[in-house]
Amino acid sequence: MQFKHPELLYALFLLLIPIFIHLFQLRKFQKVAFTNVAFLKKVTIQTRKSSQLKKWLTLLMRLLALACIILAFAQPFSASKTALNTEKETVLYVDNSFSMQIKGNEGPLLQRALQQLYSQSTTDNISWFTNNYSRRNASLQDFKNEILSVNYSQKQLSPSEIILKAKQLFSKNKAAEKRLIIVSDFQQKGAFPLQEIGDSENIKVDAIHLKAINAKNISLDTAYLVNKELIVKATSQGDFQGTVPISLFNNETLIAKTAIDFSNQETNSINFDIKDISEFQGKLELNDPNLLFDNILYFSINAVNKIKVLSLNESSASYLQRIFNPEEFEFKQQDSGSLNYSEFPEQNLIVINELQSIPESLSTALKSFSDQGGSIFIIPSNNGNLEDYNTLLMKLQMGSLSEIDLQEKKISQIVFDHPLYTDVFEKQVVNFQYPKVNSYYNLNTRATSVLRFEDSKPFIVQQNNTFVSTASLNLDNSNFQSSPLIVPTLYNMAKQSLPLPKLYYEIGKQNTYAIPVELLQDEILTLKDSTFNFIPLQQTKETKVIVTTEDEPSKAGIFSIEKDQISLENVSYNYHRGESKLQYADPKDWEGVNVFQTVEELFNSINSENTINSYWKWFAIFALLFLIMEMLILKFYK
Repeated sequence: MQFKHPELLYALFLLLIPIFIHLFQLRKFQKVAFTNVAFLKKVTIQTRKSSQLKKWLTLLMRLLALACIILAFAQPFSASKTALNTEKETVLYVDNSFSMQIKGNEGPLLQRALQQLYSQSTTDNISWFTNNYSRRNASLQDFKNEILSVNYSQKQLSPSEIILKAKQLFSKNKAAEKRLIIVSDFQQKGAFPLQEIGDSENIKVDAIHLKAINAKNISLDTAYLVNKELIVKATSQGDFQGTVPISLFNNETLIAKTAIDFSNQETNSINFDIKDISEFQGKLELNDPNLLFDNILYFSINAVNKIKVLSLNESSASYLQRIFNPEEFEFKQQDSGSLNYSEFPEQNLIVINELQSIPESLSTALKSFSDQGGSIFIIPSNNGNLEDYNTLLMKLQMGSLSEIDLQEKKISQIVFDHPLYTDVFEKQVVNFQYPKVNSYYNLNTRATSVLRFEDSKPFIVQQNNTFVSTASLNLDNSNFQSSPLIVPTLYNMAKQSLPLPKLYYEIGKQNTYAIPVELLQDEILTLKDSTFNFIPLQQTKETKVIVTTEDEPSKAGIFSIEKDQISLENVSYNYHRGESKLQYADPKDWEGVNVFQTVEELFNSINSENTINSYWKWFAIFALLFLIMEMLILKFYK
């Protein structure tokens, strides 16, 4: 028990006054003569005993009444250390990711949690944040005005990001009592190191674990084109078994409808035949009441823009013709003796195919072509003029070649994480028929390797938009032309020289693509749908514009790429499907974290911790009771 005014307890010394009065009262008994002395002696003894007991009871009642009055004025109370700490800081994290769309006992998890936070919150000031919004020291009224407007976000903070954001919102006051409240379904994303922040920085962590009543979901995962056939993959989770209809739309017009069967497996695929793939604003849709964000998959097919490849030859280019097929590429060739520099700016990729000499005019034209965003692949000749090659390489900042080494080498090291090989290999292959070269140049460079020899020396390197081979690729020197590696290597070189928009992109990732259009100085490209438009990050080249997006757009859909309100192409964006997986962590397994099932349960616990129990009224009541008892004793006790 504690006292609001403990200095008043010194008044308890006043209890000595009635004690002294009762012990040292000066009244004396008067002697009265009486005939029957024996009888009188007996009556006197009994009267004195009765009087003595009455006096002690009266004294006790007065002492207790006075003590209760003094204690009541001192205002006694009981409270925890938490309740007594006047410096309190609360940071609230509300998980508004798409996984919170799933239904709990009282509706969608997020919407129910927001309503409870609105009705239960009593803190004067609170800092709070979601996956895409944060607010520091918001008043109670501002908090209530904003919390109900929280909407779902495709962004999902990782555990480390949640902790880092909470640290930023807490003050540097070490004396303050800090509490982090996490409202989430705790979708499994790895170990949650919440106990570390609680231990290291004296932060109390409360977790409100919202649970779904029906952990089932069907999601449209991916779609891709094979010739004129659209292949769609979907996944079911939970104990769902049966068929689900999937509809294919072209600009809101229903094209086809079929069903996908999940009776025997969780992942299945279906095919749609698309007759005209020149322009298609596609939307795939299924009906699933649990998670809604992954029920739609947007995709766009634009008119074919062929990538322009030019080969400058002093060696056979037949293998290049086979790789750069006329359906996707516009392949041209020029002999070294009749070069037409005026065609260079129109190209996307120029291949230097084993030229013996590179005149200064060609080096200058290639440098200008590279500066305008064009890609170059240099294949040296065994009999090439090293001085000419090194002049070109130095202009392109690719290093320099040294004398040729007449030694057989196997091309055995693939840089699997290089962008040229993205989605090419299902796994890292280590045993295959390695191609080889009979001679090669040593290259002194800082460029990134694409392929390496068995001794880790570079075979093909890249820096910016320039690629260099250290060996000639003719059949006399190498069997690389017959290797499976040559197709994805050269094909993706050309594809990346003009990265046309894909079937669709994922929101939140850095996406880069090129639009083959020429812009004037003040012209820009705009992305637009029916309700939203924005200007993306863009870099203008001579014959194309490189567009980069990341956080925008923030919603899925099909967007028109416009120049002066004229539509050039379409590009589609979809939400990442990571949250489609209904796997959850259990916060009860974390040390130092208090787990609650509902917002109401947490706030009841907080109110209980902060409750101050005051007892002065009880002491005032007891003082009155003791005074009444004293009066009764004086009046009725004989």
